[in-house]
Formats: sequence, structure tokens, C-alpha cells
Amino acid sequence: MNDSTDNSLQAVRGCPVAHHGADVTRLYGPEAATDPAGIYERLRKEHGSVAPVLLEGDVPAWLVLGYRDNRRVLDNPRQFSRDARIWRDWREGRIEETSPIMPMVGWRPDCVSQDGEPHRRLRGAVTDGLTAAATRGIRRHVTYFANKQIDAFADAGRADLVADYAEQLPMLVLTRMLGLPAADGQRLIESCAEVFKGGEGALEHNDRIMQILAELAERKRAEPGSDFATALLEHPAGLDHDEVVSHLRLVLIAAHTTTSNLLARVLQRVLTDSARLSGLVSGELNISSVVEEVMWDTPPLSVLPGRFATADLELGGHHVQEGELLILGLAAGNLDPEVRPDSAVAVQGNQSHLAFSSGPHECPGQSIGQSIIEIGVGVLLLRLPDLRLAVPPEELGSTASTWESRLDSLPVEFAVQAHN
Repeated sequence: MNDSTDNSLQAVRGCPVAHHGADVTRLYGPEAATDPAGIYERLRKEHGSVAPVLLEGDVPAWLVLGYRDNRRVLDNPRQFSRDARIWRDWREGRIEETSPIMPMVGWRPDCVSQDGEPHRRLRGAVTDGLTAAATRGIRRHVTYFANKQIDAFADAGRADLVADYAEQLPMLVLTRMLGLPAADGQRLIESCAEVFKGGEGALEHNDRIMQILAELAERKRAEPGSDFATALLEHPAGLDHDEVVSHLRLVLIAAHTTTSNLLARVLQRVLTDSARLSGLVSGELNISSVVEEVMWDTPPLSVLPGRFATADLELGGHHVQEGELLILGLAAGNLDPEVRPDSAVAVQGNQSHLAFSSGPHECPGQSIGQSIIEIGVGVLLLRLPDLRLAVPPEELGSTASTWESRLDSLPVEFAVQAHN
């Protein structure tokens, strides 16, 4: 930051930067892309369980690093609201609507942007729609699309399980669940990734998603079906057009991004540990226990946006002022030495991780995501029982954005398989 930027930031009442001077860590850029865990560790040593950071565009925020502080923020919507309309930096004109972080942090007419009765009304429609979708053969859809994806590379003897499988399978299931044509899936995979990545393309790709989903809502209003879009349109809560489209976007982006990331990480864990792999192939080990480990160690969202202080308060020894933005460090919280003094100790059977958030905004679609992962891994190992990594484990790399860290690729080899 240059001097003029430093001065303008520090002049902001309540700005996290003003409390700690100009040397504030950016959660974006080259270091954040390659070593987010190192950044969290350094911030914890320097600031404790809550740290001042800068988001893309040098937008100030508080990053919550401690497990207990994350729980406090997530479980107390009266102190920490999800409603971005109270965000002081936005309200006072310091954040443009064209900021690349707006698709992640800005207010929308959906349940995650609201608290209290408006939240209950909208979340009820989402939960009912997801429950209906889960009972309409979601396991059958996952099995079908998993086999279809494997068919595409089974006779090659090698594949990249990120690009060829983990990135594809959740979106194929979601297009079927939402009522979208499968052909829209590939464009939506790209656009979801760009929204999370931020940068210049984030707003354009967010607009593309909204256009595809607005067209879907219009189609389903005219021709209802047994899908999530129709369930939202017909729900007794009476969602208007903007609410329907915003919730289609919410489910699409959140479900695809988190499930594809988690599936890749579970496959990485299995393929870099021969004991786990043989246990799964033989049936001695349950895939759900591996999923649980990964949700502790590398949750699919590293950082969750965002909460806004409803009044001046203290958090983690810092004075947070009304209207300031807080972002939730789920990965950092899961590795908080106060709750996990030794991260090598097994966490099997312990489901108190932060991966699905917590409190009234806890992820409502987690059972669908877990079904996609468990069936996706199961079908893959059944079809390709001699599956093995094609590179040494230490060559597997990740790239992070502010919000997530994704495995770059997972090259594998296997005996050529005839299609079933």
C-alpha cells in the first residue's frame, strides 16, 4: 500500500487496519495463493485468535482464527449479523458495487444474507426443497454420473481425478437436481470457480450464473418438474423471482464448490495412504471416517464470508466496532492448538469441526454433499480397484484464493478397464 492508501484506511473509524497500523496481511495475492496455512499460523502468533487482514481491493476485515471465537460468531447472529446492509465500509461508500468481493460478501435476497424471521422463512423453503431432492433418487443420480465420468477415461489407463472427476461429478448431479440441462454444467463449473477466485472476472461470471438461473426459473414457472427449482417456485413461503434465482445460485455455487473440493481432498487422502486405500477397497474402512478427517484437516472452505458486528464489542482481545466485517477462518479454527494441541492425533468420531459452519446458518445440504462424495469414491474404487497415484505424493500442489485451497491435479494410473 502507498502512503495515501495507508492514511485513508487508518482514518476510517473502526477500520481493523487503523487498530494495527499499515503493515496488515493481505489474504489475496501470491503468498496467500501458495501458503495460506503459513499465513494463518503467523497471524495467530502475532495477533492471537482474531487478526486484522485485507481482502481483495485492500478491503479491511477481521479474520477469526480461534475455534471458540469462530463458534461465538457463528452461533450469535444478534451480535454478528449476516446482513451486509449494516457493513459500515459499504454503507459509507468505500466499497463499490463493482468490487470483486461483492459476489462473496455483498447482500442478496437469500437466506444467508438475513437473520431472524426473514432467514427462517427463506431457509425453510431451501431445506424443504433439498429434502425433497434427496429423496428423489440422489444416490441413483450420483451412481449414474460417476459411472459415466469413469467411462470417459476408463480405457486410457490414466486420468486426472481433479479435472476429469471431482470437478465434474457434483455439477452433473446438481444440474439434474436443480432442473438444468446437463449442457449448462461445464459453463457453470468455470463460472463458480471464477466467483471464488475473485479478480476481474468474478462479477462477469456471477452475472453469467444469474442469467442461466433466471432462465431456468422462467422455464420451470411455465413447465414445472420434480426438481429443486420447481420446489422453490411452488413453496408456501411464496418466494418472489429474485429470491428464487438467488437461492438457486446459493445452492449451485456452495454445493458445487465445496463438494468438488472435498471430493478431491478425500481422494488425495485415500491415494496417498496405502493402508486407507486397501481398507476401503476391502470394505474394512468406511469412507465416511475419511471424509470426517478431511473436514477437520482441509475443510472445503478455508474461510467463510462474512459477519458484521451489530455493536461495539470485544472478540479475541480486540475491539471490534459496529458495522465491521468479520470473516470466519474455518481451516484455522479446526487446527486451533487450544482444541487440537496435536493435529496428528486421530479425530475419528469427532464431528465438531467447523467445515459446515455452525449455528442458524449451518449448511443445510451437507447430507447431499456427503452422499455425492461417498458414492463417488465407492464407485471409483469398485470400477478401478488398482487405482494408484501417477506421481510422488509430494508433487501434488494446491492453489488458494481468500476463501478456499484447491488441489491442482491428482494424476492416477490403473489397468485399462472395459466399459460396464
